[in-house]
Amino acid sequence: MDQIQDTYRSISAPSTGLYKDNGSRFLAFAYPVETEEEVKSHVDALRKEYHDARHHCFAYRLGLDGARWRASDDGEPSGSAGRPILGQIDSAGLSDILVVVVRYFGGIKLGIPGLIRAYKTSTQDALAAAEVVEKTAARRFRIVFDYLSMDSVMKVLKDMDIPQSGQSFGNECSMDVRVRLSQYEVFLARTQKLLLSLSEQ
Repeated sequence: MDQIQDTYRSISAPSTGLYKDNGSRFLAFAYPVETEEEVKSHVDALRKEYHDARHHCFAYRLGLDGARWRASDDGEPSGSAGRPILGQIDSAGLSDILVVVVRYFGGIKLGIPGLIRAYKTSTQDALAAAEVVEKTAARRFRIVFDYLSMDSVMKVLKDMDIPQSGQSFGNECSMDVRVRLSQYEVFLARTQKLLLSLSEQ
């Protein structure tokens, strides 16, 4: 059976970049994110902090395959801001990342090629300052098992190095586990007869 690819690249912490052209300033902010809610909260915070800026353009990619994404020009000419930002995220091969570029207008129009260069370069600058990390895609489950199965279940979790949290022990025991995508089939096969229930979180 082919090994499932379950690792991808993201950044470990926020980073910033800057590009200036003809008086316009482009401040780039890169953030590690995992949900649309996190994206919204970062964009809203930057809109508040830089409320006097002309534009707050952004792009993000989420998940192992980067299938969830969006690019926003926020009033700049179509395709001149969000797409160049996304293009840099893709060139760097990153996901679970948001880049917001805040533009202060300098009074001189840059034209579409100038805007594309500005959004692209400021994003490049922020990404160059970021530490790239490898992330592992996983599924989270709440598992429930009989107390008598405790040793067997814990052995599987230890053998497979599966992190657990939210443990509750009684006649029926339960806990939250995080199973790598590449381990999912093996985990199911090994715990099939041990678990009373398995529910995805």
